[in-house]
Amino acid sequence: MAELQDKIFAFCEAAKGKKKLKEKDILIGVSAELSLEKDDVKKALREMINVGRLMYSYGGGASSVEIPSEEYLREKGMIP
Repeated sequence: MAELQDKIFAFCEAAKGKKKLKEKDILIGVSAELSLEKDDVKKALREMINVGRLMYSYGGGASSVEIPSEEYLREKGMIP
């Protein structure tokens, strides 16, 4: 599962600053790249969001998945 999460993180990192990724973009992109079921990718993505490695954000009436900033993580007490 950690390997899949690293792939998801790399996928998000590649799009950072270029495109706001929707959850659907990640499910389709990563599952196609690794030939996995979308449900497996979805479970890994949810775990990453639960621990704060990725986060949902809202803007322009749509939700997206982003890599949280260090400032955000400090504010939430996830890093010292």
